[in-house]
Amino acid sequence: MSKLYIVPTPVGNLEDMTFRAIKVLNEADRILAEDTRTSGVLLKHYDIHTPMMSHHKYNEHESLERVMQMLEGGETLALISDAGTPGISDPGFMLARECRRRGIDVECLPGATAFVPALVSSGLPCDRFHFEGFLPPKKGRQTRLNILAEMPETIIIYESPKKLPRTLRQLAESLGGEREAAVVREISKLHETCHRGTLAELSSYFEANQPRGEIVIVVEGKKE
Repeated sequence: MSKLYIVPTPVGNLEDMTFRAIKVLNEADRILAEDTRTSGVLLKHYDIHTPMMSHHKYNEHESLERVMQMLEGGETLALISDAGTPGISDPGFMLARECRRRGIDVECLPGATAFVPALVSSGLPCDRFHFEGFLPPKKGRQTRLNILAEMPETIIIYESPKKLPRTLRQLAESLGGEREAAVVREISKLHETCHRGTLAELSSYFEANQPRGEIVIVVEGKKE
């Protein structure tokens, strides 16, 4: 019986891969990969020889029907992204939705994702949080910032290193420079860091110190 497995992959250290994830990737008929070159490094590390097929945000509309034909033909597929859990700021939602619509079983394995360790290590409240992901680059950006400013929950934002100084500056302006926050980068990698402080302090720091690597911003919610 066909099935789509959504398989998290490490966001940093390759040893974060789970035993079950390795088993599923070995037993699948085909692996749908965001970038076959990036995923090839992971598969080689674990001696996985399952054939791969490219499935990413630039071709998922075109490849969707072909993938569905494979599933309806009885194949078991595993979907992976370059890092973390597919569907969390990566392709995956559209395929999972179509599988549900056509009655094909979908199972997501638990595993790596960047925002959970960033949230927990930030020292900010973890009981209630809002995952924003990437802010809109232009249109609607200020509207989202205004909405975030009123949220009482801890806020989680993904950002690229190049855009981090601008985003921190805008967060300080819209949410208030006194808000406590953390900038966590290179999660689970050799040079992982967590800078804590107010938005104003972090904005000043990263204006003078250009960061590298994948970044998660965690911001204190609005105090009641």
